[in-house]
Amino acid sequence: MNSILVIGSSNTDMVIKTKKLPTPGETIFGGTYMMNSGGKGANQAVAAARLGGKITFITKRGNDLLGNQVVGLLMREGIDTQYIVKDIEHPSGIALIIVDSNGENIIVVAPGSNDHLMPEDLPQHLFEAIKFEIILLQLEIPISTVEYSAVTASENGIKVILNPSPSQKLSENLFKHTWLITPNETEAEILTGIRVNDISSAKNAASSLQKKGVKNIIITMGAAGAYIKSKSYTGLVSGVEAKAVDTTAAADVFNGALAFALAEKRPLKEAVAFANKAASISITRLGAQASAPYRNEVL
Repeated sequence: MNSILVIGSSNTDMVIKTKKLPTPGETIFGGTYMMNSGGKGANQAVAAARLGGKITFITKRGNDLLGNQVVGLLMREGIDTQYIVKDIEHPSGIALIIVDSNGENIIVVAPGSNDHLMPEDLPQHLFEAIKFEIILLQLEIPISTVEYSAVTASENGIKVILNPSPSQKLSENLFKHTWLITPNETEAEILTGIRVNDISSAKNAASSLQKKGVKNIIITMGAAGAYIKSKSYTGLVSGVEAKAVDTTAAADVFNGALAFALAEKRPLKEAVAFANKAASISITRLGAQASAPYRNEVL
């Protein structure tokens, strides 16, 4: 098994489950409360680790109780946490999440220390030792750090997987150093200007991203599945039907499972089918990292 380096955010998720989402100015009673570890980077690291991946995770956490708890939980998942940076000036990130009875959610994030993970916090030798097959990145840390990580990893022969979420415009340099990009329909539209709502529009958006320099594109399309454009396969890989309880971390589980399957040297189409299965299991459970399935469940 080849190793995966995940660089990204870690948060503590404070989740309230309600019958419906509140409207502006409305107070709702009757919810149940949970506190879980989250953050897109940490979620993806845990998802890959639970499937059997050999994971090193880098984030920046506060010098506080929540930061200590995050590191302890990641270690329990078997993740290498030795390069996690302690921030003595800023608190650990938190996310406030409300989930309704249909599994839909609204989320507000206070990034805290995640906003201060800088290129100088990343050990150069990690990129140079050819220790990692894959690096997995998202956009909940400074874009300068994401771009530095992608360029440095790519130049050292590491495959860069970028989950461009939360969505924002990206530089030409970042596109050129990304081996695989995994936007959802909304993110694909922001990156390309093409509204994605069916296979035809997904094909056009994927072609646009390929022209920007990305070698492989996967556009996730919710329950419909995921559209792939690559040299080895182009087309839709159907999703797996499941009753949604909480969709909070479905994309993170998909990306973690995808990185794991690719590190196992599975073909891209097979890796996406595996990731679709993992994501479909995650939406049947509450929580972010708590919803990530183990290998035997997916198989």
